[in-house]
Amino acid sequence: MSRNLNGPNGLRALGQASLGALLVTAGTGHLTFQRQEFRAQVPHWLQVDPDVVVVASGVVEIGLGSALLATWKQPRRALVGGAVAAFFVAIFPGNIAQLVNHTDAFGLDTDTKRAVRLVFQPLLVAWALAATDSRRVLRERRALRNRRSA
Repeated sequence: MSRNLNGPNGLRALGQASLGALLVTAGTGHLTFQRQEFRAQVPHWLQVDPDVVVVASGVVEIGLGSALLATWKQPRRALVGGAVAAFFVAIFPGNIAQLVNHTDAFGLDTDTKRAVRLVFQPLLVAWALAATDSRRVLRERRALRNRRSA
């Protein structure tokens, strides 16, 4: 990890490490003390045992968070960031279900609070992409592949 936190690379490193720690913490919560809260977010239409979904998503979160904490070289760093962003998109229906079903969890006990939370999911996607410089790196790799095939 960059030791110099000045400039965009230092801020990216700090953002990546912070997001990694957040994911490891949330994943641990899925498997332990917040398990019931996370079960409340599993959409009713999903025909899978909510506990299986919570455990699986917790394991994935711990894995993705650990990857963010361990992966610092490009292009792997960008790939991890893209995977984290995709994960945040994949779990968004759970947040929508919490609003639509009026389910209380994590202190979100009104529809207004649940709706405000929805705004933060795209910010998490942006955080994952910006902290790992995913968009730039993956765009450059795609351009290089296109030049080689032309």
